Amino acid sequence: MADLAKAKTLNRVAWVLTGVVLLLVGLMRRPQFKIQLPEGVDLGFLPPFHSLMNALTAVALIMALVYIKKKDVKKHQRAVYVALGFSTLFLLSYVAYHFTSSEVIYGDINGDKELDAAELAEVGIMRTIYLMLLLLHIISAAVIFPFILFTFIRAYTGQIEAHRKMAKWVFPVWLFVAISGPVCYLMLMPYYQ
Repeated sequence: MADLAKAKTLNRVAWVLTGVVLLLVGLMRRPQFKIQLPEGVDLGFLPPFHSLMNALTAVALIMALVYIKKKDVKKHQRAVYVALGFSTLFLLSYVAYHFTSSEVIYGDINGDKELDAAELAEVGIMRTIYLMLLLLHIISAAVIFPFILFTFIRAYTGQIEAHRKMAKWVFPVWLFVAISGPVCYLMLMPYYQ
C-alpha cells in the first residue's frame, strides 16, 4: 500500500536537497568561495576516487537492472541502495575537492592554468570532444538528480507502478552520467599536476 503522505514529505526533502546541491555546485567554482586547506593537505587523490565511485555506481545500476529483470526485488533494492551510496560518496567528495582545489583545464599541458595557442593546437579537436561530453555529463547530472530521488521515493513509499514508469527513463540517464564521468576523468587525467 502506497504511503502518499510520506511520499509528499520526501518529495519536498528531495527538492530542498536538489536546491542545496545545485547551489553548492554553482558556488564551488567561484574563487571567492574557495576554501584554503592547511599546509600539506592535498585532496589531489579525490579525482580518481570520483571516477571510481561513478564506475561502481554504473556497475550497481546494471546489477539492479539484471536483478529486477530476474524479478529478484530484494537484490534489486540492495543494488539500488549501493548505487545511491556510491553516488552520495561521489557527490560529497566532488564538492569537497572543488571547494578546495583549482580547476584542471583540458589541454593545459604545462599546468599554468591557461591555454596558449601551442597547447590548443596540440590538443586539437579532442578538446572540443571533451568539452561536449563534459557539458552533456553536467547537464544530465543536474537534470536527473531530483528524478533519481523521486524514483527512489516512489519505490520506497510503495508506488511501484509510478516507480517503474519513472525508472524506465531515469535509469538510462543515471547510467549515462555514471559512465560519462569516468570517461571525462580519463580524458582529463593527463592534465592533473
